Amino acid sequence: MNIQRIAVLGGGAWGTALAQVCARAGRDVMLWEFDAGNAEHLADRRESKFLPGVKLEDKIKVTRALAEAAQSDAILLVVPAQAMRSVIKSLAQTMKNGTPVIACAKGIEHGTHKFMTEIIAEHAPAAVPAILSGPSFAADVARGLPTAVTIAAADEGVAHDLAHAFSSGTFRPYHSSDVRGVEIGGSVKNVLAIASGIVTGRGLGASASAALTTRGFAEMMRFGKAFGARAETLTGLSGLGDLILTCSSPQSRNFSFGVSLAKGVAPDGKLAEGAFTAPVILEMAREKNIDMPISVAVAAVLAGELSVDQAIESLMARPIKSEQ
Repeated sequence: MNIQRIAVLGGGAWGTALAQVCARAGRDVMLWEFDAGNAEHLADRRESKFLPGVKLEDKIKVTRALAEAAQSDAILLVVPAQAMRSVIKSLAQTMKNGTPVIACAKGIEHGTHKFMTEIIAEHAPAAVPAILSGPSFAADVARGLPTAVTIAAADEGVAHDLAHAFSSGTFRPYHSSDVRGVEIGGSVKNVLAIASGIVTGRGLGASASAALTTRGFAEMMRFGKAFGARAETLTGLSGLGDLILTCSSPQSRNFSFGVSLAKGVAPDGKLAEGAFTAPVILEMAREKNIDMPISVAVAAVLAGELSVDQAIESLMARPIKSEQ
C-alpha cells in the first residue's frame, strides 16, 4: 500500500500533533479544520493556538475543503467520538474506494453503543477502517518527544503499512489486527482516569491511586473479554500503557476533569471523552452483567446520583472477595 498523501481531519491539539508526526515521517499532509477561525490561525501563523510555540512542519497544508482532503491515500479522523458519525457521513461522499480511515477518538457512541470503526464501516463501506490509540499526550507528540502507540486494522497487512507510513524517529507505531481490543482500551481508560483524578483531587494518597489503577485495569480486562478483545492487547500500549499515563498526570484531560469534580470546581472546558463514555460503558456492562464498580461509581457521580464522598464510601464498603 503506497501511502504518501495523508489527510488529518481535525485541527485541535491532537490533530495538529498527528499532522506533525506524518510530516516528520516524510508524508505530504493536509490538515482539515472545520472552524474557520482556527483554520485561519493555523494557516496564517503556522502554529496551533492549542499548542503554543509548536510551528507547523512545511509539509503541512491547512484546508477547509473536505472534498480535497478526501482524495488522500489515508485519512486520520481526529474528531470527538460523538461527532464521528457526522464527519464520516460527509467524508464518504467524496473519498476514494479502499482508503484507510483511521479513527483517533477514544470513545463509544451514545445510544448505538457503536465503536468508532463500526461507525466508519456503516457510512463508508468502501473505506478500510482502522484505529490509532496508545499512551500519548498531544503536547509531547507535537514537540517530537518519544512516543509509542498501536495502530489496528482487521487486515494486519494494512495495519503494518499504516504503521510504517506514520513512523518517524520519535514516533513508533506498533501494528495489530485486534481492532476491538485497541478501541476498548482507549475508551475504558478515560473513565478510569476520571476516577483517578477524583482520588488525587480528594487527597486520598498514592496507595489509593495505585489500588484504583490496578482494580480499574481488572475492570478493563473483564469488559474487554466480554466484547472480544485479546488479553495481550489490553496489557499492551493501547490498554495498560494508556491507563498508566492518563491515571497519573494532570496533562490528561480526563484526570484533570476528575480532580475538578473532587474539588467541586468547574472543569477547564477542555473535552473529557470519559465523561461522555461513562454512561455508555455502564449500559453495555449491565447488558452483559459485567462487574465494573469503579466505572459505575464514576457514571453515578457524573449523573448526580452520588456525591464524590458517597461514591468513595460505596467502593470501600463492597463485600470482601478474592482478587480476580
